[in-house]
Amino acid sequence: MPLAERKPARSIGIPLLIAVVAVAVGYGLSVGLEGYFVYLGMSAVVAAIALLGLGVVTGSAGMISLCQLTFAAVGAWVVSALNKAEAPGGFLVWLLLGGLAAGVVGILVGLPALRLRGINLAVVTLGLAAAADLTLVQLQFPGVSEGISVLRPDAFTDDRSYFLLAVVVLVACCLAVYFLRRGRWGSGWQAVAFSERGTAAAGASVRTSKLTAFAVSATLGGISGGLLTGQVGLAFPASFTSIQSLALYVLAIMSGAHLIDMAVFGAVLWVAVPELLKRWGVPQDWGYVVFGLLGVQALTSGGNLGTALRELWHRRARSREGNGHVGIEHREVETVDEAPPPGPPVLVVRDLSVRFGQVAALSSVDIAVPEHGILGVIGPNGAGKSTLVDAISGFLPQAQGEVELGGGPLTGPPTRRARSGLRRTFQQDRVPPGLTVEAYVRFVARRRLATREIADALEFFGCPPARTPLSRVDVGARRLVEVVGHLLARPRILLLDEPAAGLPHEEHVAFGERLRRVPARFGVSLLLIEHDLDLVRSVCDTITVLDFGQVLATGPQAEVLADPAVLKAYMGETELL
Repeated sequence: MPLAERKPARSIGIPLLIAVVAVAVGYGLSVGLEGYFVYLGMSAVVAAIALLGLGVVTGSAGMISLCQLTFAAVGAWVVSALNKAEAPGGFLVWLLLGGLAAGVVGILVGLPALRLRGINLAVVTLGLAAAADLTLVQLQFPGVSEGISVLRPDAFTDDRSYFLLAVVVLVACCLAVYFLRRGRWGSGWQAVAFSERGTAAAGASVRTSKLTAFAVSATLGGISGGLLTGQVGLAFPASFTSIQSLALYVLAIMSGAHLIDMAVFGAVLWVAVPELLKRWGVPQDWGYVVFGLLGVQALTSGGNLGTALRELWHRRARSREGNGHVGIEHREVETVDEAPPPGPPVLVVRDLSVRFGQVAALSSVDIAVPEHGILGVIGPNGAGKSTLVDAISGFLPQAQGEVELGGGPLTGPPTRRARSGLRRTFQQDRVPPGLTVEAYVRFVARRRLATREIADALEFFGCPPARTPLSRVDVGARRLVEVVGHLLARPRILLLDEPAAGLPHEEHVAFGERLRRVPARFGVSLLLIEHDLDLVRSVCDTITVLDFGQVLATGPQAEVLADPAVLKAYMGETELL
């Protein structure tokens, strides 16, 4: 079997091996620790699972959730209720059901996240936590008034064995989060955190990415609450207060809980700081102050402990390798057969108009891109080029006019248009740095890709290797990776909005040669918007010129660039002098 095909097996085997070692360590601790520290260890495990959930919704998906312990309360409530009712299945089944119930609640809480961001979402989730806090005080948990303790599994009735069970549950949760982050959901979380527009342009659902993040986070919160109930025997509202949810969020930000090991480390701090304060004779509530100060430091510094440690590690590794940011690799472009002659129009735009208040950004624009063809769209700054791409790709619902793809109408939001066969890139960097090159390409392509197919496409454009973290890739190379991902989706047409931005000038010619061969190599038509007229000349046989939102000229390259009206519109642009 080729080496490239064995890598996935190794990537699965290593985390499984770490999981086995973690369980073995948990067993050693359950046997070796004193009874009180075993109890503290259980508390740390419960907090670690809750922090894992926060790492998903906050660290990976970039949303603020201040009600994690409310989800834990849902799990605790379900476990307590099922225990009181003597439901079949036992504690482990109740624990799973509590997590699933919390996941459903998480989806409901996540609905506002589809429209709210930042401080507004924080207010909503904190308000929910406060409301749940008051409700729990009034209602109490099932079985509390009767003194009905939650029954642990028969094999784990004492604290030492229950601690080992909690460690096993934590390891299972860590593995679940690890593999989810490596899959499509995880890539969607990273993408939506970095750019919702970029996510939609890749044909991924922003709604699904946000709701799955909340669902997974809440499920983990519910499991942590169920475990806590089994640890204490009875669930009490004081374990799930809004101030604790807020402190847990701050700790997640400070420790970098999107990293699994740092979520565990944060849980150790969650237990250790109050314990140390108690031993020093300081009220434990001062622990919230400590967490708050650490969180303020993390927010003001723009980083967290986990990413700082990893950056230090990578910096040392790069210094040993003599390598910093990864850029574009210089390769000769091999010669291949020319593309088939342009066919009938694959993209047709008729009478497209866009207004922003009283300003007409586009006025009755008509363009057509032939199949296997490349159309260049140029124009002075403010001519409406990017507005044109936004309107065609569905980001401007107020646009008036008709857009057809492959002979049929192209309507709906960006996600639907992307899935219909129209893809686009952006002027701004929309490539999430938290992924590897390969993970991003697979996410954008939205289809099953062979390792060799990805490697060939990356090599063709001179991109860094597939396993390179995008955080180490410079802006110009990330733009090329973005192009590769969309081309491997095999759309009917790809709209390129200034794809050469960020590339060194000497790379423009080589990039142009590769773009010119895209229809032949990938079977994709191109609409190229670019300020660099040297690049446009080397790539496009036909050109459309926009000026003040209107089509000034369109036709073969030589005729358009010699048009007096075009020369006048570009007066002062050195490329045309």
